[in-house]
Amino acid sequence: MADRLDQFLDDLQKKIFDEARDVLGEQGFERWQHSKFRGRLEQFDIHGHAVGSCGDSMDIYLKFDREQVVDASYFTDGCGSSNVCGSFAAEMAIGRRVEELADITGELILSRLGNVPEDEKHCAFLAAGTVQEALRLYMTDYTR
Repeated sequence: MADRLDQFLDDLQKKIFDEARDVLGEQGFERWQHSKFRGRLEQFDIHGHAVGSCGDSMDIYLKFDREQVVDASYFTDGCGSSNVCGSFAAEMAIGRRVEELADITGELILSRLGNVPEDEKHCAFLAAGTVQEALRLYMTDYTR
């Protein structure tokens, strides 16, 4: 009986992983499996928050040194696609100068992912919008 249950669970896990790989593409699947940059930075300069059209929320935390992002992280209460997109957005922010953060768009995140179903593409725009909100706050708070 235990062998049949183990086999069932193994088959179910494989099916879930195969479907996730189809939905997210290989890079997205790997990031889903091994999340990077998730959580709140202990020390950050700016925190952006946004809520997507689906109701998911996302937070981006940025740490700067001389107007260059030296560390970033994200947190979302959303789905796997929101997590993957938030992870890529945080990764893309690191190393960019303040003015280059505007270049992080939903389209850019989608290009990194490759394969995203139409009904989950909004997650990339939520992640990019959260970066843009952090940029807006930075420009408001630090350029006075």
